[in-house]
Amino acid sequence: MTRVCFLRAALAQDAPGLGGWEAAAFCRFGHEIIDWIADYLADPPTNPVLPAVAPGAVANALPAQAPEEGEGFEEILGDFRSLVLPATTQWNHPGFMAYFSSSGSAPGVLGELLTAALNVNAMLWRTSPAATEPEETVLGWLR
Repeated sequence: MTRVCFLRAALAQDAPGLGGWEAAAFCRFGHEIIDWIADYLADPPTNPVLPAVAPGAVANALPAQAPEEGEGFEEILGDFRSLVLPATTQWNHPGFMAYFSSSGSAPGVLGELLTAALNVNAMLWRTSPAATEPEETVLGWLR
């Protein structure tokens, strides 16, 4: 954990926006995920283009009933690695030449993190002028 993140974690142990997490846990998992994303985007050819799973394989790996209790984030990341990744088409792979062009990029991922952190609902100007006005401007450029 970086020094800056550690200091923020020490100061914000009970921050309501952390969803019950200590800031240190948020920083630790955030760094782990950013490191994984950087590795993933840096070398897409290491992953197969198409998943080698049969239809229903993912659904069959899920519990038949909703769990009574949630899982810890370590378990969720484990499910991501063992269930999600092997069953994902690698759209960023240089060998993927169907549907749309590659859509993932490091700046785009970081932009999505900012978007998710703000949790903006841009349905009306009142709900977020900072989201609706740029959207209207860009649409105006396209007219």
